[in-house]
Amino acid sequence: MQAQPNPAELTDADIEIEEIDGGQRLKLTGNWRNHGISKVLPKLGKIESAKANGRLEVDVSAIDGIDTSGAWLMQRLMSNQRAAGGEAKLVGADPKLRELMDVLPEKTPAPEKKADESTLFQRMFEPTGKAMVALAQDLVSAMNILGSAVRGAQLKLGHGSGVSPASVVTQIDRMGVRATPIITLMSFLIGAIIAQQGAFQLRYFGAELFVVDLVGILQLREIGVLLTAIMIAGRSGSAITAEIGSMKMREEIDALTVIGLNPIGVLVFPRLVALTIALPLLAIIANFSALSGAAVITWAYSGITFETFLGRLNEAIDYSSVASGMIKAPFMALAIGIVSAVEGMKVGGSAESLGQHVTASVVKSIFAVILMDALFAIFYSAIDF
Repeated sequence: MQAQPNPAELTDADIEIEEIDGGQRLKLTGNWRNHGISKVLPKLGKIESAKANGRLEVDVSAIDGIDTSGAWLMQRLMSNQRAAGGEAKLVGADPKLRELMDVLPEKTPAPEKKADESTLFQRMFEPTGKAMVALAQDLVSAMNILGSAVRGAQLKLGHGSGVSPASVVTQIDRMGVRATPIITLMSFLIGAIIAQQGAFQLRYFGAELFVVDLVGILQLREIGVLLTAIMIAGRSGSAITAEIGSMKMREEIDALTVIGLNPIGVLVFPRLVALTIALPLLAIIANFSALSGAAVITWAYSGITFETFLGRLNEAIDYSSVASGMIKAPFMALAIGIVSAVEGMKVGGSAESLGQHVTASVVKSIFAVILMDALFAIFYSAIDF
């Protein structure tokens, strides 16, 4: 068996032009594969621009090798010759090359340009309408995800197998335990910054001690759970979308359906349970960490001792301050999990689609968390809580 030539040892493609009776002969030499035809392209362009209407013979008997790129150049050359009213003939081709040339089309069909018949009104409001339809579809999908997750767990309980504790514990470890260091550090710094800025402004009024009230109420009611949820949306929400989206791309979700399992109950429900458990616990850790950072900064910056800080904090907050923040945590966890699962289920078959939906998952989860926090704030104000 003859060894294939090394592409580095082959000469580049070239064309020798010979005048014949009634036309010209093009004798092709060298390597007419994709990496060897770049130097001959200008010469081919000049030959095609001449548009001779006589006879053209393309002699390929002396070429070293050819692939689809070289065959396409020959086909285009001969097609242009025939379109100009001339005659084109392939000489010296073996059966494989002739078969390849027969498969190639004479011309590449140009894409049809559809006339834009939309009115100005349609062009102005079509993006808004599409966004509203997409939002409605997302809401329907979210309700379907939530219902299917609960129903899937019930079906497993009905079959006696129950919800797998191992999967829930694994997700709690990934979403909660492993997120503790970054949540602790972030909350410590946030509490320190709020305390420093608050003390700096209140110093003008001789009321630096009230910075404890500011940090305690703001952290426990709003900032603690909100920033924790935003961090979890960016960290764990994106992971949920990427995991489910990757399984969707590899058709593993279809495989679960084929073997009689509910993919939502198997994949989404453990993650929703884990988020619902982990996010309130992380919010508690964040609150303690932020208050610790505030205590350190007020001691170093304003001279407020830890005993004074704790005493003032005990006077400033009550159970409602703690409860108002903790009540939000499970709802925010469900919102993050459902949005992430919906985006994961929408992933197509390409890596680009996966990246787009992971990005959309993070953005939509953060928006849902902030919107939910605003709605809770309005609700608390209405009931004077």
